[in-house]
Amino acid sequence: MKIRTKKRYIIPAVLFGFLFIGVSFKDDFFEIAKQIEIFTNVYKTVNQNYVDETNPAELMDKSIKAMLADIDPYTNFFNEQDVIKFKINNTGEYTGIGAMITRKDDKIIIKEPYKGYPADKAGLKAGDEIIQIGDVLLSDFKDDASQLMKGSKNTKIDIKFLRQGKPMNAQIILDEVELKAVPFYSKIDEKTGYIVLSQFNKKASSETKEALEKLKSEGATQIVLDLRGNPGGLLNEAVNICNLFVPKGEIIVTTKSKNEKYNSTYKTTREPIDTEIPLVVIVDGKSASASEIVSGALQDLDRAVIVGSRSFGKGLVQRPFDLSYGTQVKVTISRYYTPSGRCIQALNYSKKDKNGKATRTEEKNYNAFKTKNGRTVYDGGGILPDVELEETKQSSISEALIKNDAIFNYVTNYYYKNPNLGDKIPTISDADLADFKAFIKKEKIDFDTESEVALKNMLEKAKKEKIDSEITLEYQALLNSLQKSEERLIDKNAKEIKNLLLDEIIKRYQYKEGLYQYYTKNNSEIKKAVALLNNPVEYNKILKK
Repeated sequence: MKIRTKKRYIIPAVLFGFLFIGVSFKDDFFEIAKQIEIFTNVYKTVNQNYVDETNPAELMDKSIKAMLADIDPYTNFFNEQDVIKFKINNTGEYTGIGAMITRKDDKIIIKEPYKGYPADKAGLKAGDEIIQIGDVLLSDFKDDASQLMKGSKNTKIDIKFLRQGKPMNAQIILDEVELKAVPFYSKIDEKTGYIVLSQFNKKASSETKEALEKLKSEGATQIVLDLRGNPGGLLNEAVNICNLFVPKGEIIVTTKSKNEKYNSTYKTTREPIDTEIPLVVIVDGKSASASEIVSGALQDLDRAVIVGSRSFGKGLVQRPFDLSYGTQVKVTISRYYTPSGRCIQALNYSKKDKNGKATRTEEKNYNAFKTKNGRTVYDGGGILPDVELEETKQSSISEALIKNDAIFNYVTNYYYKNPNLGDKIPTISDADLADFKAFIKKEKIDFDTESEVALKNMLEKAKKEKIDSEITLEYQALLNSLQKSEERLIDKNAKEIKNLLLDEIIKRYQYKEGLYQYYTKNNSEIKKAVALLNNPVEYNKILKK
């Protein structure tokens, strides 16, 4: 009787479970349909009745992007032009001018021309301000002006630009541009190979493999892999790069989601190149996503010593979904976890503070995990290096100076004041730093630190409330005090800022390749990595070998 009674209750319970899931799905479906109907009605009503002409495509583009921006920074809508850019980032190939550019006011600024590519061949330099492309004045063109410099190979584009305020002309002949994942590799000394991996496009693992094999053939018996500033890219390329150094069949990363179909385990699938060669990986606060998969997996497998500062902490996985009319939506579908089980993600976008910012786990709440050899590592977002270096961390004042182009603009002036520097490496003296500070004052470059932005926002609110006249003197006094403290911060971080100035100067004369070459002999993080590799006892002690 007991068994029969038990069966009698199991079936209704299971049916109730299915009923609950069905009702829940229907409720969600109804709510989605309801909100879509409301949005459609608002969109149609505004477009049909607004007093001025509206641009339906622009309204929709902005509304979708604003909606997704509140979820996380990585769930994005791509219109047709965005999709083209997205493909370029993944392949590293496109037809264009071959330069890093940025739009500012009514101009396109050349930030960095790539050596040997169309912009460089046309004589364009960092700091040049393009004001006209063909017949189009950029002051009248509010859309994405970079599209005006795209086209088929050998297309000729006439441009007008300003150089140090002087109007000039140039003709750019478009060509195929290949952005290398490994822009530089060389031997640092007789036995140490150095590889820079700057992005994870579809050629990342093949270029890293080629560099590794070439360095080994030249006698390298230890390797430094530099992932600083690498924002990530393709997941499978991260797995393949790990596979160069670890055996076939090793778990590199897992993804976990509320949707079971997105739960995956990624293992190495090929025979490695070298599982024994001593390896140091350098990371910093701008090493993200795939960079963190590589550094995290090699750390958890005790295959490399990680040097530098805590990485960015981008552990959210996105997948693009094709939509109608050549558009796409990239949706965050899961999270990354290292072989030991650590979650890479630093910020929790589902839990926000009173200011609407994503929260970060406090250090006291970090969880401990074990590497393959039993070392203790922690989560908390990003990859914490085995050897932390203060010089890898960027100060807030340096971030502000970079963000507001203070360093970039100063070096532009420096370049034209010193046209014959060539391959010489200058020394940035205290007098140069004083000149830099004077330049900031003269050009009235804002630091826009958090404190300064908050103060300026306060003044704007005071203006709206019409009480700004009553606090003008106090505001100006506070702003002056703040700016003096920012000057003191420059002095406090003088060494770091001098290095940033020197880096930018070297790039102007010797391109990025020259900067990497300079790093191999002078960069403190690389020196530390080499010193560690040259001390097998210390290296093995860190890895518990």
